[in-house]
Amino acid sequence: GRADRPARMIVDYATTESFTDARRVEGPSALGATDFTSRIRLDALPPGQTIFYRVTYLDLGDLKTLSEPAVGRFRTPPASGAAASSADVSFVWSADTAGQGWGINPEIGGMTIYESMRRFEPDFFVHCGDTIYADNPLSPEKKLPDGRLWKNLVTEAKSKVAESLDEFRSNHLYNFLDDNLRRFNAEVPMMALWDDHEVVDNWTWEKRLDADPRYKIKDARSLATFSERAFREYMPLADGLDGPMRLYRRFSFGPRLDLFRLDMRSFRGPNTVDVSNTAYLGNDQLAWLKQALKSSKATWKIVAADMPLGLVVYDDWRTKTGADGLANADDGPPFGRELEIASLLAFIKHEDIRNVHWITADVHYPATHRYDPARAAFSDFTPFYEFVSGPLCAGGFGPNALDRTFGPQIVFQKTPSRIDLSPLEGSCHFGHVKIDGRTGLMTVTHRDAKGEALYRLDLAPV
Repeated sequence: GRADRPARMIVDYATTESFTDARRVEGPSALGATDFTSRIRLDALPPGQTIFYRVTYLDLGDLKTLSEPAVGRFRTPPASGAAASSADVSFVWSADTAGQGWGINPEIGGMTIYESMRRFEPDFFVHCGDTIYADNPLSPEKKLPDGRLWKNLVTEAKSKVAESLDEFRSNHLYNFLDDNLRRFNAEVPMMALWDDHEVVDNWTWEKRLDADPRYKIKDARSLATFSERAFREYMPLADGLDGPMRLYRRFSFGPRLDLFRLDMRSFRGPNTVDVSNTAYLGNDQLAWLKQALKSSKATWKIVAADMPLGLVVYDDWRTKTGADGLANADDGPPFGRELEIASLLAFIKHEDIRNVHWITADVHYPATHRYDPARAAFSDFTPFYEFVSGPLCAGGFGPNALDRTFGPQIVFQKTPSRIDLSPLEGSCHFGHVKIDGRTGLMTVTHRDAKGEALYRLDLAPV
């Protein structure tokens, strides 16, 4: 939560909407050092229950004044040993909030895709990155090719690129001006990843911005340091604000589902294509992922990534050079960054780890890819699916070329009719996954901003 002054966080929570069985927990103080944000961890919650909560803040100036309560609800995961009949689970995923100059448009009700996702009553939401667009300022209006005007809600901080901690914080605050997003966040837990636009387009620690006149700060490392702090303050992360940020974690949702959140940004090397440039996940994260997958007892193991495995994403799309993604655009045996994924896929096969699939985003169009060793330059893996979605509120792009190293096939894709297609023209999408606790059947559906189904795939566990 966030207060508007120094205040003490107070949380009441219960299993009834009337709060007749409420428990109260006093949380930390929200102070200027954290931009008046605060968080509290609720432990020992009953599994498989709807938890109602109420958050208030006590003014530290007089220890009397209380804020208006913010109320919400969420559902706790079923116990790992729960009966299959009670282990249904569903979630939504997407990415890319307020990008390419497409911000909150009050004339159309704001970012209504968040309301569409809320109506499905998912157990949780995976935001696959670009939670903000710190490098994409907003103008009051943006003109479409047909003459229509997109009208943005604009703040001072969103009128320039973010270069200070306060400006990165204000990018997160901007999104909270949207009623749909706030209502969604109050009811749906979020697993947040970060990607590039939290900092600057296609950033790495080594990136320089000397050719970009918008920036006074020219090294991406300084920007990333500010961005990481703001991200940790405004995203629901279990870790504190100090020490290295570790996003990669496993989340368990009963006997049917484990979710594995990755960080493809923090541990990579430069965005060059080179045989010696192999770091993408990094050794520690890769080793963790292998063991976490091996130890998982869940039926389905879903890996949440901020970038696709087999789509070519150049560092500079204009000159088609470098690589922001891990695909090298050569279609041959793995080299460079691809070696980490080859190692992972071979490990999954040799350890007979079943029902592993991927969700991701980044490319601003929805797609389903099937990775087939029979069609791949590297074939030491078990076939799997990758589901791509997005954007939430940003321009539509694509399609991206396939790199054949791991044998991706297009099962479904919906690409825009032009570059930077607007939300008014259908650029926005999300994915919806539903797992039947009794049968284990997993249904993955691509949906448009209104929630209408575009493509559905049913997968039975093996």
